[in-house]
Amino acid sequence: MRRNQVVVALAAILATSLLHAQQTVPEVPGLPQAAHAAAASIDSEKIRAHVRFLSLDLLEGRGPGTRGDSLAAEYIATQFALDGLEPAGDNGTWFQRVPLLAVHTIEDKTKFSFVPATGQPVDLAYGTEIVSKDQTGQPIADFDAPIVFVGYGIHAPEYKWDDYAGVDIKGKIALMIANEPPSDDPVFFKGKALTYYGRWTYKYEEAARRGAVGVLLIHRTDLASYGWEVVRNSQAIEKSYLQEDPLSKLRAAAWIQHDVAQRLLTLAGLGDLDKTIDAAGKTFHAVELPVRLKAHIESHVRRYDSTNVLGRVPGASTENHAVLYTGHYDHLGIDPDAKGDGIYNGAADNGTGCGILLELARAFGQSTVRPPHAVYFASVTAEEQGLLGSQYLGLHPPVPASQITLDLNYDMVLPIGIPRSANLNGAERLDFWPTIQAVARDFDLALAPDPMPSAGHYYRSDHFSLARVGIPAMPVAEGTLFEGRDEAWGRDQAVDFVKHHYHQPSDEYRPDWDFRGNAKLARFGFVLGWLASAQPKSVEWVPGDEFEAARKASEAH
Repeated sequence: MRRNQVVVALAAILATSLLHAQQTVPEVPGLPQAAHAAAASIDSEKIRAHVRFLSLDLLEGRGPGTRGDSLAAEYIATQFALDGLEPAGDNGTWFQRVPLLAVHTIEDKTKFSFVPATGQPVDLAYGTEIVSKDQTGQPIADFDAPIVFVGYGIHAPEYKWDDYAGVDIKGKIALMIANEPPSDDPVFFKGKALTYYGRWTYKYEEAARRGAVGVLLIHRTDLASYGWEVVRNSQAIEKSYLQEDPLSKLRAAAWIQHDVAQRLLTLAGLGDLDKTIDAAGKTFHAVELPVRLKAHIESHVRRYDSTNVLGRVPGASTENHAVLYTGHYDHLGIDPDAKGDGIYNGAADNGTGCGILLELARAFGQSTVRPPHAVYFASVTAEEQGLLGSQYLGLHPPVPASQITLDLNYDMVLPIGIPRSANLNGAERLDFWPTIQAVARDFDLALAPDPMPSAGHYYRSDHFSLARVGIPAMPVAEGTLFEGRDEAWGRDQAVDFVKHHYHQPSDEYRPDWDFRGNAKLARFGFVLGWLASAQPKSVEWVPGDEFEAARKASEAH
C-alpha cells in the first residue's frame, strides 16, 4: 500500500473512532462541552482493569475486616489520589472508620421455649423451627418475657395504619407477620409494590424503638418471597451490625417457622394462623398472649473495624449542593469449610460497581472544568452484611445530608454488552424524574419498570441507606434489552447469573466480558450527576413519598 493510501486509511479509521466517541455521549441540553468531553473520556477498558484487580484471589474475597478488605480499600484510595481527588474521610484521610460487631449464635447452647400460662413448656428446635441473633453483642442472654401479637408490626401514619395502637411492648416479645397488608390500591402501601414497612429490617427497628426485648417474625414462603432454608442459612453464619447502632438492640431478632407460629396461636387459643393473617391485613388490634418466650442464647462475639473510602472533587461554587456516587467494594470473603475453591471473588458483585465508580471519579477529577458543586465518591464496606457501610455513611455523611442533592449507586452491573434499557428502580420518586427520562432518551435507554415490585429491591442496596436519611437516591443498572439481542436473551443472562454465580465462588472475572455497557451506564450517570449539580434547587422527593419526612427533617437542621 502506498504512503498516501496508508494516510487515507488511517484517517478513515481515526474519523470512525472519533465518530464513535462522539456517539457515546449524546448532546444533552444544559451539559457544557467540557463536561461532555469528560463523560466521553470514560473508558470501558479502564473499568475492566479495576474489576480484574479487585476480583483477584490475592484480595481473598474482600471480606470486611480482613487483609483483602484492607488491600481493596488502599487500592481504591490510591486510584482516587491518582485521579486528582481530595480525601474526604476522617481527619483529612481517604478512610472513614466503620466500627462493626459480629455475632454468631452457638446453636447447641441456645434454647428457646414457649411457656403457656397453664400446661407444659414447648421447646423449639433451633435451626429447623427458630433462628435468632442477639443484636446487643452480649455473649450470653437470658430472658423470660410475655409475647404480644402485633400483626404486621407496622406504624404508618400516612396510610392510617398502626399495629401498635393501644399496646406497650417495652420489655416484651413482639410476634409479627412477614411483609405488609396486601393491597391492589397504589395509594395504600403502594399496591403490589413492597414498601420499607414490609421489610424485616424495618420490623426489627420499629420494635427496638419501642423497647421490645425481641421479635418473632412469622415465616410463610409466599409472604417472605423465599423459603425457610434461605432464612436458616442467612442466620447460620456470622452476622454483623454497626457498633452502638440504636436500631439494633434486640436480644432476639428471630424468625419462626409457620407451623411453630400455628402451635403458638393454638396455645394462646387464637385459632387458625392463616385466617388470622388474612384478618390482620384488613383490621387489627394487638393482643398480649397468655404465653411467654423463655430463652437462653449464647453467641460468639467479635468487634472489628472496616472502612469506607471517600474522595471529593471540588465544585465551582462554594455553596454545598453536592452529588454523591456510591458503590460497595466488599464481598463474602473466604469460606474456610469449602471443598475446592472457597474464595468469593465478587467480580460482578461488586467489582463492576467499583470499576464504574473509579472511572467516574477519574472523569470528574480530570475534567478541564469543575462541576457546578462538589462531587463525592464513596466506596463503602459491609454491604453484604446488611448495608452497614452505607448506613454508617448516611449517619456520618461528608457534608450534612440536606446539602447532598442526589446519590447515584452502582451495584452488580453485568458486563454482557451494550444496554438499550436501564433499571433505575425508584427514580420516579424524585422530582428530577423528567430530567432522568429526557437524558435516558438521549442515551437510547428505555427505562424498564421494576420486574418484581413485590420483592422490594429498592431497599436492598446502598442507595437505600442514603434515602432513609432523606438524601434523594437511586440505583443505576442495566435492563434486559441489549444491542443486537432481544429481551428474552437479557432476561436469560440475568437468571443464569443469579442461579449459577450470584454469591458463589464462580463470580470471577472473565476475559470475554464486554464492559462497554458498564461504560455507557457510567457516562449516563456522569451526565445525570452534572445536571443535578447544575440545578438551581436541590433534587427532592415527590410529595407524599415515604422519605419526604426525613428530607424535611434534615433540611430543618
